[in-house]
Amino acid sequence: MARNIDRLIDVMARLRDPNGGCPWDLEQTYATIAPHTIEEAYEVADAIEKGDMSALREELGDLLFQVVYYSQMAREETLFDFDEVAGVIADKMIRRHPHVFGAEEVKGADMQTSRWEDHKAAERAAKAAEEGRAPSALEGVIAGLPALTRALKLQNRAARVGFDWTDARDILDKIEEEVRELRHEMDSGSAPDRVADELGDLLFALVNLARRLKVEPESALRGTNAKFERRFHRIEALLSEQGRTPKEATLDEMEAFWQQAKREERGES
Repeated sequence: MARNIDRLIDVMARLRDPNGGCPWDLEQTYATIAPHTIEEAYEVADAIEKGDMSALREELGDLLFQVVYYSQMAREETLFDFDEVAGVIADKMIRRHPHVFGAEEVKGADMQTSRWEDHKAAERAAKAAEEGRAPSALEGVIAGLPALTRALKLQNRAARVGFDWTDARDILDKIEEEVRELRHEMDSGSAPDRVADELGDLLFALVNLARRLKVEPESALRGTNAKFERRFHRIEALLSEQGRTPKEATLDEMEAFWQQAKREERGES
């Protein structure tokens, strides 16, 4: 019996077969599939946050299908295939884990994280040398990442070469400074791009604080989004009991219900 991964590769090849394949799949390119890949990755994260293992199994399959899709297109162009993709990542994992596959010793996860980053930095330096250019500490932090994630990665890279705050409380001072500067631009009636620039500085400082506090900013914001959604649904429910909708309520009324939702979550009367 064929392994399921082989079945999946065969299914993808059939979908892309010019003779009897799926018209939609035949029209796709690397660029048109990329947004679907990003969406599937977020759906994996969503299933994990919900603790839904059945959904996680399905979403991981959807994400794997994206890899098989790209690999099939590359095979059609005689560039590489799925087996080569799997081989490249296996080689990389072996190379970056000499404490598992070699004689190097690592004590604890923190040391492993540091060694991992050292290996990645060495790989980037080697690549830069091959291309005849000087390496940068920020090299390889791709522009297409979500902005909060990219800010975190840029800050981590800078911190590894000593460009970092020594105390998280100092970042609070920086945040207060950025708030003052943003308030000044708003009060001065500055152009939207000036306001946006200061707002970006404030967000960047907040990410820096999250990093120093060892809080993943994307996860923290997702948690707050879920909390907002939950409490707003409660506002809608309370208004519905009165035969009304949010559009028919005042801001003060909705704020009162918001506070009620908060108390209910805390188990307060």
